[in-house]
Amino acid sequence: MENILAFLLVFGIIVVVHEFGHFYFAKRAGILVREFAIGFGPKLFHHRKGETTYTIRMFPVGGYVRMAGYEEEADLRPGMAVKVTLDKADKVEKIDIQGTNESVDTVPIEVSSFDLEEEMYLTGRVGTDTEEKTFQVNRDALLVEKDGTILQVAPKDRQFQSASLLQRMLTNFAGPLNNFILAILAFTLLAFVQGGVSSNDSLIGEITEDTPAAESNLETGDRVLSIGGEDVESWNEMVMVIQENPGEELAFQMEDKSGNTYKESIVPMTFEQDGEDIGRIGIAAYMEDSVSAKLSYGFTNTVFIISQIFSLLASFFTGGFSVDQLGGPVAIYATTEAVVQAGAIGLISWLGFLSVNLGIMNLLPIPALDGGKLLLNIIEGIRGKPISQDKEGYITLIGALFLVILMLLVTWNDIQTFFLN
Repeated sequence: MENILAFLLVFGIIVVVHEFGHFYFAKRAGILVREFAIGFGPKLFHHRKGETTYTIRMFPVGGYVRMAGYEEEADLRPGMAVKVTLDKADKVEKIDIQGTNESVDTVPIEVSSFDLEEEMYLTGRVGTDTEEKTFQVNRDALLVEKDGTILQVAPKDRQFQSASLLQRMLTNFAGPLNNFILAILAFTLLAFVQGGVSSNDSLIGEITEDTPAAESNLETGDRVLSIGGEDVESWNEMVMVIQENPGEELAFQMEDKSGNTYKESIVPMTFEQDGEDIGRIGIAAYMEDSVSAKLSYGFTNTVFIISQIFSLLASFFTGGFSVDQLGGPVAIYATTEAVVQAGAIGLISWLGFLSVNLGIMNLLPIPALDGGKLLLNIIEGIRGKPISQDKEGYITLIGALFLVILMLLVTWNDIQTFFLN
């Protein structure tokens, strides 16, 4: 149960933050945000506030912001029997497609035609009348979908395509941007929670008792200048030299915190790792505990992970693509057990890492992803006019099918890797 709750918490935070980016910039651009959904599939809960309906749906593997003109419209069709609610001026203020509202204030109408974008009207036969009647529709009228979700109708000037190109690009980019901001905040918090950040300088950190380092004159904060006559400039270089010389006496050239130099001879202990003997002397990386180091860690670690992800993506083209290099929700859940065991530090680190990954993946120029939408925005800027909605719809459909197939392959591969092997 702990693993499930941790998975839902981490994944939920990442999704909410991502979608809030789209939501915030859409609102600033004057775009009508009809729904803010967490999860996909059947609706479990909904609450309407202002112009937006907030929903929680059955499958907690994502979410979406439903912007007017950007997502599928409600399923209102000619010939459909609906119930409408009129205001005092006999203008439509609610259209109930679900048709379950039995209030005496509702009017049953068989719809023959409508325009909820420009002329704002609805025409149809009322009750048993044979003649059609036309009603004007309020610009902020509500529309009850078949599953009971309440949305607001979307006049043309409130739709996504009516916003400027820059506003649409900012709205598309805002989701990944929020993921990067979340990662920076998570890694900064991590630095404060763990009391500092590991330095890559060749400095001695915490010394473990009953180890070769503890039996020497090394002290926390001392700097390793060279080992065996070879200059050492980083923690990684120092670790490599020690690991490659198990059981062999090594001559350390040291500098203490006062700037004085001294020499120390240490014989690394021998440990077996992946079938090979490696050396260890019992020291940890030095922890920098200054406020500036903690604050900068959020930025530096986020940039480091971004560079690692781009290196991995580049390897798809140079070394060949393999589905084993990808992981989906199943892999994330399977990894959550180890994260939970690490406690708060593990969860915060995992949150930042996943947030960066989601941000980068969404920026890939694949139709249906934010990166694909940005690519279409750039093409529009170059052409001086937008791609037709029909063509954009086909492109998005192709991208969505590709993503569904890829997700099925990744999920099946994850199930085999973590649960069937």
